[in-house]
Amino acid sequence: MGENEATLPNTSLQGKKMAYQKVNADQRAPGHSQFLDNDDLQATALDLEWDMEKELEEPGFDQFQLDSAENQNLGHSETADLNLDSIQPAISPKGRFQRLQEESDYITHYARPAPKSNRCNFCYLSKILCTATILFIFGIVIGYYAHKNCPSDATSSGTVYLRLYQDILTTIQAEDIKKSFRNFIQLYKSEDDMEISKQIKTHWTSLGLEDIQFVNYSVLLDLPGPSPSTVTLNSSGQCFYPNGQPCSERARKDTSQDVLYSYAAYSAKGTLKAEVIDVSYGTADDLKRIKKMKNITNQIALLKLGKLPLLYKLSLLEKAGFGGVLLYIDPCDLPKTANPSHDAFMVSLNPGGDPSTPGYPSADGSFRQSRSNLTSLLVQPISASLVAKLISSVKARTKNDVCSPLELPNNEIRIVSMQVQTVTEYKTVTNVVGYVRGLASPDRYIIVGSQHHTAYSYNGQEWASSTAIITAFIRALMLKVKKGWRPDRTIVFCSWGGTAFGNIGSYEWGEDFKKVLQKNVVAYISLHSPIRGNSSLHPVASPSLQQLVEEKNNFNCTRRAQCPDTNVSSVQIQGDADYFINHLGVPIVQFAYEDIKALEAPSFLSEALFPRHATKIEEMDPFFKLHETITKLSGEVILQIANEPVLPYNALDIALEVQNSLKGDQPNTPQLLALASRLRERAELFRSDEMRPANDPKERAPVRVRMLNDILQDMEKSFLVPQVPPGFYRNILYHLDEKTSQFSILVEAWEHCKPLASNETLEEALSEVLNSINSAQVYFKAGLDVFESVLVGKN
Repeated sequence: MGENEATLPNTSLQGKKMAYQKVNADQRAPGHSQFLDNDDLQATALDLEWDMEKELEEPGFDQFQLDSAENQNLGHSETADLNLDSIQPAISPKGRFQRLQEESDYITHYARPAPKSNRCNFCYLSKILCTATILFIFGIVIGYYAHKNCPSDATSSGTVYLRLYQDILTTIQAEDIKKSFRNFIQLYKSEDDMEISKQIKTHWTSLGLEDIQFVNYSVLLDLPGPSPSTVTLNSSGQCFYPNGQPCSERARKDTSQDVLYSYAAYSAKGTLKAEVIDVSYGTADDLKRIKKMKNITNQIALLKLGKLPLLYKLSLLEKAGFGGVLLYIDPCDLPKTANPSHDAFMVSLNPGGDPSTPGYPSADGSFRQSRSNLTSLLVQPISASLVAKLISSVKARTKNDVCSPLELPNNEIRIVSMQVQTVTEYKTVTNVVGYVRGLASPDRYIIVGSQHHTAYSYNGQEWASSTAIITAFIRALMLKVKKGWRPDRTIVFCSWGGTAFGNIGSYEWGEDFKKVLQKNVVAYISLHSPIRGNSSLHPVASPSLQQLVEEKNNFNCTRRAQCPDTNVSSVQIQGDADYFINHLGVPIVQFAYEDIKALEAPSFLSEALFPRHATKIEEMDPFFKLHETITKLSGEVILQIANEPVLPYNALDIALEVQNSLKGDQPNTPQLLALASRLRERAELFRSDEMRPANDPKERAPVRVRMLNDILQDMEKSFLVPQVPPGFYRNILYHLDEKTSQFSILVEAWEHCKPLASNETLEEALSEVLNSINSAQVYFKAGLDVFESVLVGKN
C-alpha cells in the first residue's frame, strides 16, 4: 500500500488518462481477444458484478463520483471543477471497470471466487460491449463533422481582424472629410509656414494622437523673383509672360499671382538670346535627328514634358550643348476636358532634399554647399498658348477629332530672348509627426505620409485633400484607441513640408533618422495628391504588396457595385514616397483617382505642378465620396499591415516581377535568366516552407514570426542600385510607366548605346541588374538556412 499511496497526489492526471480510456472502450491491451478464456471471463464477471453492486449502493447514481483516492487529492475547488469538466459521466460499467484495471493493487484487493452464473454474465457483458462500441463510433462521426464544420483558428482570427477593421472604417464619413478640407483651405493664404503646421498639430492633438512633434529644417529654397520671367520674340519685339499674356503693368495686375510661380526651381538664372529648336520630347532619338540638321550649341530647346523623367531629358540636352529650355505640355497629351492653354505651371529640378546638404540632413552646424542652381541650363515652363505664338500657329489644330500636336517647322528660324529670374533663400520647412504606438511590436513602423502647403510655393490646394484624408483616418483610429485597443505595430503619421521643391521635408527627415528607419520601417502609405481626376482608381504598390492591394480594391468594388478594371502596378510616382522607395527600399502603397485619358497620355506629365484650386477639386468630387473611398482603402491596408502577426507580403510576386522585367527585345545574358529562375525557386520554397506554417496560428512561435517578418520587410533592399540616370528610380523593381515592363535602367542603356559604337553603358546596367537579382536569391537562401538551423537546434 505504501507504493500506491505515493501515487495518490497524481490522481488528477490519472483521472484524465482514465477518462481517455473510457472513450476508447473498444481498445484492449495486447493479449486480450474479444473471446476471453474461461478464467479471465470468470474474474471479469465477478469484478463487474461487484462494481455494479457498488455503484447501485452509492447515492446519486446518475451523477459520476470520483474515487475516494481522487477526492482526497482535490483540495481546491478550482482544480475539482477542472477535473469534473474534463471527465464525462460513465454511461456503462465498462468505463469504470477499465479505470479500476489501472490501479496496481486492483487484483489483490478485489480478487474473489468466480460466481456460478457465468453464461448470464457473459451475455450481459456482450451487450455492454456492443453498446459501448456503437456509442464510440457514433462519437467519432459527430466529432469529425463538428471539426469539419467549425472554422479554424486562422479563419476565426481573420474574422476578428475583419470585424475590427470595419468597426474603425465605418466611422469615416465623406461629410467629415469635406469639413476638414474646407477648414484647411482657409489656411493656405498664410505667409508663415508654421501657421499651417500649428493648425494641423492642434487638430491632430484634439483627436487624441500621441507625441505630436514639429521637426524643422533650415533648407535652401529657390523662390520666384519680384517679377515674372519673360520670353521676347526677336522678330516683333513682343514680350510675353510664361502664361502667354503680354508684358505690361496692366496685364501683370490683371494676371493672378500664379504667373509668378510659373518657373523651374533651381534653374540657372540670367538671360539668353538664341534660336529656338524643336526637340519634341527630347529622347535620344529626337536629339540624334536634330544634331544631323542643326548646330545646337548654346541654342534654346523647345521641349515637351512627358514620356521620360524631366531630369533625364535635361541631362541629355545639357550634355548635347544646349543653353536654355522652354518647357511646355502639348494639349494633345491631355484629356479633352482639360484646357491648360493659358495655365502656367511649376517644376522642380531638385532630385530630392535640401540641395545645400546632399545626402545628409540639414542639421544645425552642417556644412552647406553653394548650389543655387542644379543645372547649367536656363529652364522656363511656358503655356501652350505661348508656344502657339512662337511658332505662329493657332493653338493645336483638331481635324476629325484628331489632335495635331504643336510643332515648329524645321525650315523656319525663331530667335527669342528668355529671361529667368529667381531668388535662392534659406527658409524653414516644417514636418508634423505623430504616433500611435504599437502594443506587440512598437519598434516596427508603418509610416503614413501626406503633404501640407508650404507658404513660399505656388498656390495649389490639392494638399488640402491629402491633409483632410489623413486627418479623417486619424479620427477613426483614435476613436478605437480611446476604448483601449492598440495596433500591434506603431503607426507614424507625417505631414510633410517642402514637397513642391523636391520632397525636401521627407528627405531631410529620412536622412536625419536613416539608421532607425532602415531597421524599423515596415511600409510607407502615400496620400500624395489623391484626387487628380474622377473616372478611374489608380493604385500603385510595391510588387510584394500588389496582391494585398488587389484584394482590397476588389472588395471595394463589390461594395460600390460598379468599378472599372483596375491594374495595380509598380511604377514611378511623384511625391514624398520617393525617399522611402529609393533610399530605404521600403514597400509602399498609394491610391489615387485619375482621369482615364490622363492614364493613356504620356507618362511624367504629373511632374508639372498646376495651381489646382479648391473649386476644381470640389467639382471633381462634389460629395467627397472619392475622398472617402481613398481614406477607407488606404486605412484598411494600414490596419492590416499594422495588425497581422505575419506581414501580408508576397515574396513570390517579387520573383515573378523580375522574370517579367527580363522579357522583351532587350538583350539578356544567360546568367540573368538563370539567376531569375533561381530566385523564383527560392521564393517558392520560402513561401511553402516558412510562410505557410507561420500563417497557421498553432505554429506561430513568436521568435519564428519575428524572424520571418524581418526577412519580409527587407526583401526589396536587394534591388537598390547605387547609380542610375537622373530622374530614374534606384529601386529597379519600379518601371518608368505602365507601358514599359522591362527594367528601366536596361531600357535607358539600350537606347543610349544605339548611336554609339561602345556598349559599355549597357554592360554596366546589365551588371547592376545581375548583382541585384543575385543578392535577392542569396538573401532568400540565407533566410531559409537560418530557419533550418533554428529547427535543427530545437530538435
